[in-house]
Amino acid sequence: MLANSMAMFLNFAVLLISRDLLVDASFVGPSCSTFQSRHSSAVLATPREEAEALIERARKMREEVAGLEGRPIEQVEAEAKAKRENRQQREEAAAASRQAKKEAVSERKTVNGSFLSVPETFDDQVYQAKQAVERACKEGVTRQVIRFALVPPGDVLNEDRQWPGGAQQMYREAAGPLTRELLRQVRVSPTNASGDTAATSWTNKPNVTSQDIWDFDGSAWVAATYEGTYNTIQAMVLPNTDNKYTLDIQGMSESLGMGQLLILVNPFWRDVESWGFNLLAPKAKALAQEIIFDSGFEETYVLLQKSIQGEDCIALKAFPYDWQLFAYAETDYWPYDQYIVHLGSTAEEPKSTDFVPLLQQREEFRLSKNMRQMQRMLKKDE
Repeated sequence: MLANSMAMFLNFAVLLISRDLLVDASFVGPSCSTFQSRHSSAVLATPREEAEALIERARKMREEVAGLEGRPIEQVEAEAKAKRENRQQREEAAAASRQAKKEAVSERKTVNGSFLSVPETFDDQVYQAKQAVERACKEGVTRQVIRFALVPPGDVLNEDRQWPGGAQQMYREAAGPLTRELLRQVRVSPTNASGDTAATSWTNKPNVTSQDIWDFDGSAWVAATYEGTYNTIQAMVLPNTDNKYTLDIQGMSESLGMGQLLILVNPFWRDVESWGFNLLAPKAKALAQEIIFDSGFEETYVLLQKSIQGEDCIALKAFPYDWQLFAYAETDYWPYDQYIVHLGSTAEEPKSTDFVPLLQQREEFRLSKNMRQMQRMLKKDE
């Protein structure tokens, strides 16, 4: 019984003393200093001597264990080495697992776009749209649709904004400035009819011009041209379902060729069903299907503001990533500022019903906005 207890104690001591750290003769640490101070008050040992003393002590303890258990010293040392190697392998495997999980999360964010944030200012939105347009062009998408959240220069996104002047005011104060600034910043290198890439010099800013289509509609063409090159970017702003816009898009697309960029900015349709049936233009829907929806126009940047169960929500699409869903929550501190909560991602454009379960899962939206406001008022009065 005593021999077994002694053996267990010595085994434990061997494991502690013969750790990898102590096997390294260059190790210097407090345990070495403590050991030396207890066993030699006359002479201070060097770090190498301290390490060698510990190694020697561990060897003797293994010999004692081998003697008590009646086993060869080689077997005891082999077992100790195997335990150290096994522990090291477990630690390395755990570290590799943690790193793999970290990389998987990072890759998932990169693939689905969950790293994207809501652009709350005019400039942020233009820059985010510019990046999406350029990424799409690199993938060969030269027929694009952009839907800005109409934020005038100097304003922020989540403001109660009205447009009593209709489309004319929307173009004058927001859609026009957003489009012109986007075309000033976009850098794409289109190809000509022969497939040659435009030798555009990005050191010179493009010449950006605007031309009204129908003033009462608030519609216009915005163009960016680079002097001395065939590089031209055209954007039609605020087109609607009138046949004139469909035919103008067809004419401009043919004039540019598929190698140059054509953008439709904030069109008033959502899909081909927006055309409906028009007695004056019975073929308008079929024409739109052919010229717009069958010609490769793709939504590359969209920023939608939605009200879902009284919550201010955002749906963001930036090519080539998934739709990102957000909602505004309020702080609990006066004057009650707002902050943005990322709810999740969807591959397809989200419906209102897609937001509801995501909102319900978040503690910030457990209560309705009215109830949250009432609670804050009560706290303020206390």
